Amino acid sequence: MTQHIELELHIAPEEYLKYYRGAADPQVLATARDGRRVRFPARILQPFVLHDGVRGLFRIEFDAAGRFQRIVRVR
Repeated sequence: MTQHIELELHIAPEEYLKYYRGAADPQVLATARDGRRVRFPARILQPFVLHDGVRGLFRIEFDAAGRFQRIVRVR
């Protein structure tokens, strides 16, 4: 069974570039809409990086063991 979390992200392009270059921890720490604190690899956001960074509401899906399955932009 697939589980998911939703989170609103606003990562400036300069900040994401730090992840990309390895100057920052390659893990993003964020708060999901339900209040849970989540940590995930910055690399999963790469398809969503635009000139203004990473912005929007995302759903991260994972399996029962907590392994990443996919990420989808909701809006």
